[in-house]
Amino acid sequence: MTKIAVIMGGRSYEREVSLVTGKQVADALLSRGYEVVCLDITDSLYNDLLNEKPDCVYIALHGSLGEDGCVQGLLEILELPYVGSGVLASALGMNKAMAKEIFRSHSIPTPSGILLERGQKVPANLAEKLGLPLVVKANSQGSAVGIAIVRHESQLDDAIAEAFTYDEAILVEEYIAGTEVTVGVLGNPPEALPAIEIVPHKDFYDYEAKYQPGMSDHLIPPRLPEKTIKVAQELAVRAHMSLGCRDFSRVDFRVTPQGMPYVLEINTLPGMTPTSLVPDAAKACGISFAELVDRLVQMALSRSMHKGEKAGNNIHQR
Repeated sequence: MTKIAVIMGGRSYEREVSLVTGKQVADALLSRGYEVVCLDITDSLYNDLLNEKPDCVYIALHGSLGEDGCVQGLLEILELPYVGSGVLASALGMNKAMAKEIFRSHSIPTPSGILLERGQKVPANLAEKLGLPLVVKANSQGSAVGIAIVRHESQLDDAIAEAFTYDEAILVEEYIAGTEVTVGVLGNPPEALPAIEIVPHKDFYDYEAKYQPGMSDHLIPPRLPEKTIKVAQELAVRAHMSLGCRDFSRVDFRVTPQGMPYVLEINTLPGMTPTSLVPDAAKACGISFAELVDRLVQMALSRSMHKGEKAGNNIHQR
């Protein structure tokens, strides 16, 4: 029986969400006939992986030490196949400022803004230069952790101070008014899943709106022209490929009233909770949650087999 280790929990601000994702994934894998062991990020994780000897690892972590390439690096050292993007793509995706630089180099529209490091003096007339409202967010957090919309200049200093409680660097960027849309990307080669319009029951799609049932509506398809939806799907695949992502990702957008999609960020390990978006998108095209998780594991296992074949060929060549 194929054994899958699900790494969940972790030490980030998103630990509780990760535990929910991990349980959902573990249950799905059990239903598909896999042997499953659930592991947390503790001092014994290295030894746990050595002792359990899984055939594949599903990383059900969110935030730092999970999405940023750290766990991926450990799994590379142990030569364990794992679901999701590799070390570099994971690190780039987690660093919003760096990802946005790469998006711009690939002519992928993304909001303009500046990166501020802890201790750096805030530029004078920042609100005037970028215009109000502004979005202030932690540079390397997910799930809208450490994010605020600044509508009045008097709110800016407090928003910056709050964001710095979550990260050593923050982004201050222009606010894109319009429709909140997300597009999942699945497969190798990657294909866009159906786009989803997110209608939060609050000012914006914050942590509560993401994970509290009933706090947002997911509309498939979005209430947008078909041409605009197609552009967003094409941009999602381009964003995924520009960072070198694999298996799956989720790309978040704001679409202006004029129909212009702006990429806000990419999530290289999308959530798999009961309110998560990628499972909804997969379901809309006939892929059940259990089948989705199974497909992801099979992608990782097929990579491992391919590596094994290459290694065998290299041995024969010697």
